[in-house]
Amino acid sequence: MSRPTEHHADDVENADETLGDRAAAALLEYREGRTDALAELVREATPLLWHTVRAQGVDRELADDVVQSTWAALVKHAATIAEPKAVLKWLLVTARRGAWETVRKSRDDLRRRTELPDDAPEGSVALPDPGPGPEAEVLRNERDRGLWRALRELPERCQELLRLVSLADRPDYKAISAAIGMPVGSIGATRGRCLAKLRAVLTEQGEASWT
Repeated sequence: MSRPTEHHADDVENADETLGDRAAAALLEYREGRTDALAELVREATPLLWHTVRAQGVDRELADDVVQSTWAALVKHAATIAEPKAVLKWLLVTARRGAWETVRKSRDDLRRRTELPDDAPEGSVALPDPGPGPEAEVLRNERDRGLWRALRELPERCQELLRLVSLADRPDYKAISAAIGMPVGSIGATRGRCLAKLRAVLTEQGEASWT
């Protein structure tokens, strides 16, 4: 009679685990030579990493490469990651940095392809529109700094949720739920409350353009 009770307790315990918990456990098992948990983590966390990379402006094909490189980096540094509980954040940061580097290289390649040769007549090659000038970038950077200052005023739970929701145009609520341990059905309402708090902080700081 005791065995069903034990299984029920295990089910409850597993249900309380977050993706971050499972990532930490997978790293520890991998260090001991067991790879099954890491393989499951790759399957479960890859969509979240992929959306993170895509949100930085990386195209689909290159996003796959960045995500694969992120997992390869985890394997390479598995023995040196000091805090297993930070593995999920380590993966997200590594994926984001890889995306930024990919975008930078793509822009450099485009710039080299569109440079005029020394002997080309003026106007013989159509250059792409350079886009917004430096003043627009300065304004955007200043606005972003104001947003991050306001975000840090929110409860940690709100900060974590809004960061994950902002990673993609269509956030994967199931992946977010696994990452932070919040029921899928609660994410939308909690997001709304957190955004309301963020708007209030921005208003107090005089950032009227955001509200």
